[in-house]
Amino acid sequence: MEMTGMSLKRGYVVVKDNDCVGPAEEIKKQKVSECCVPKDGDGLDSDCLPSSETEPKSPEVFSDGKDKKNSSAQLEEEEDGFSEEGEEEEAESFAEMMKHGLTELDVGITKFVSSHQGFSGILKERYSDFIVHEIGKDGQISHLDDLSVPVDEEDPSEDVFSVLTTEEKQQLEELQLFKNKETSVAIEVIEDTKEKRTIIHQAIKSLFPGLETKTEDRAGRKYIVAYHAAGKKALANPRKHSWPKSRGSYCHFVLYKENKDTMDAINVLSKYLRVKPNIFSYMGTKDKRAITVQEIAVLKISAQRLAHLNKCLMNFKLGNFSYQKNPLKLGELQGNHFTVILRNITGTDDQVQQAMNSLKQIGFINYYGMQRFGTTAVPTYQVGRAILQNSWTEVMDLILKPRSGAEKGYLVKCREEWAKTKDPAAALKKLPVKRCVEGQLLRGLSKYGMKNIVSAFGIIPRNNRLMYIHSYQSYVWNNMVSKRIEDYGLKPVPGDLVLKGATATYIEEEDVNNYSIHDVVMPLPGFDVIYPKHKISEAYREMLTTDNLDIDNMRHKIRDYSLSGAYRKIIIRPQNVSWGVVAYDDPKIPLFNTDVDNLEGKPPPVFASEGKYRALKMDFSLPPSTYATMAIREVLKMDTSIKNQTQLNTTWLR
Repeated sequence: MEMTGMSLKRGYVVVKDNDCVGPAEEIKKQKVSECCVPKDGDGLDSDCLPSSETEPKSPEVFSDGKDKKNSSAQLEEEEDGFSEEGEEEEAESFAEMMKHGLTELDVGITKFVSSHQGFSGILKERYSDFIVHEIGKDGQISHLDDLSVPVDEEDPSEDVFSVLTTEEKQQLEELQLFKNKETSVAIEVIEDTKEKRTIIHQAIKSLFPGLETKTEDRAGRKYIVAYHAAGKKALANPRKHSWPKSRGSYCHFVLYKENKDTMDAINVLSKYLRVKPNIFSYMGTKDKRAITVQEIAVLKISAQRLAHLNKCLMNFKLGNFSYQKNPLKLGELQGNHFTVILRNITGTDDQVQQAMNSLKQIGFINYYGMQRFGTTAVPTYQVGRAILQNSWTEVMDLILKPRSGAEKGYLVKCREEWAKTKDPAAALKKLPVKRCVEGQLLRGLSKYGMKNIVSAFGIIPRNNRLMYIHSYQSYVWNNMVSKRIEDYGLKPVPGDLVLKGATATYIEEEDVNNYSIHDVVMPLPGFDVIYPKHKISEAYREMLTTDNLDIDNMRHKIRDYSLSGAYRKIIIRPQNVSWGVVAYDDPKIPLFNTDVDNLEGKPPPVFASEGKYRALKMDFSLPPSTYATMAIREVLKMDTSIKNQTQLNTTWLR
């Protein structure tokens, strides 16, 4: 089920001048359910969930269970009640559907480290209440604070962006993308000067990678003719000879985006630049329902062209341009810095002080957050367990069978058709969006047949397939960490594991005092890890045995699904922690300035000493693959699951 908040700026592709005309219709049709890629941070997970498995976003109403008076009037938005395909959504309310969802208890999240009393608050009442700044490999927090373009004599004149008409751009785009049978497009040069011809040549070559140009005389008139340089491969590989040898092949820039995940943003940029998305690189993907700032690199696209997109697109801003020799690589980041607003808090100043001091000094349990496990009645870890068990019929059934929970109408119809006919082609016809995981599996079953589910499942992108087994590992890890803390508390004990470099070693009796709980790690199950030398080791074995898995043989006959395992710290202490409580009257006013606000010279908000509501503003930095929601859970002492939140607040928004 997909809903859009009323305050969202629909049609974020805004054409402000002729030179910004882009493939808006194509972009509008872009599906949020397209295959996803690994995420870092919070929502910012190291593996995100595909299509219908992803967590719907809502204002997350956090409560200690004592105060349930978060009225729907406090919320910024109301649900639309329509789907992208124009179908009416089921009348059943989201809160009703989420009765079938997961709670923290279901995925092993049961313990807290602090002793303070919890209180209520609303997270992400506005997406602008959650801001993520990437921390780069140099340890610097990424900010958008410079929109200037590096001066480069090799760049063409600014006229290249306006010399072509909308109709000419349309014809050239169709030629570039092989959308018609034409082999060339001829553009008449009205004011025939060498300068004018040069600008048209430059415009076509720079705006439409893969096209070459030549000048022709036809009946006494000059035409510039565009044609394909090197077939369909040219689109993915920008022409080498058009890039100055003196500058690095990659333009690095800071991308500021609102309410869009990283892949959505890159798809929009690539459509506007008329290039393939795979020429972009980044260190990690960021949450959708947030304002995020991160570094991106793109192959052989000039800063001049990138900066021009600032005139065309809303909810995006590009800046801090530089040319570098190398692209960015996933995982190179050092973490993320979060600025989080929890609105309408009920805690006293004393409670807030205790909670934040505990977060700063002790930290929080490094659980995998709820978004790791999906939101419907079929958690992703169940699919992962079936893959590890080699139970392929169960894998197919878990992904395709009808399920309770929040889903789009067409997915519900697809599942019903599958249950009735077991005909993959018939079920596939019910899906307007074929790139969701269900569509990909059905396409695989149509191609390979029902007796070759392994190959059919293999059509799903590798990251999404591995997400299921990583979800199972996370499920085991959460449960084992809860048991470790229950049995041994918040101090290291003999038999615990710590890392020396990348190698795990045991804490011996005589060394216990040399370590703190912040040094202790626990393994995600796999064939290349060791387990603690105390009773938690047996708990791992019992849990996997119950799931019909052999802890001593985590290799799978399909190599992709062999789990090597990994180590994860059990307690994370955030860095750069600061906080403040502010009073406000209007739930819709922003409570701090963004990078774009600062660039535009907006004064910071001024707060009254008293107001109708109170908000907690928190700042903290986390390493990659840790969850900000788990830090917030520790502060508020509440269940972060959507199921719990929707029981506390009946209005649900994305």
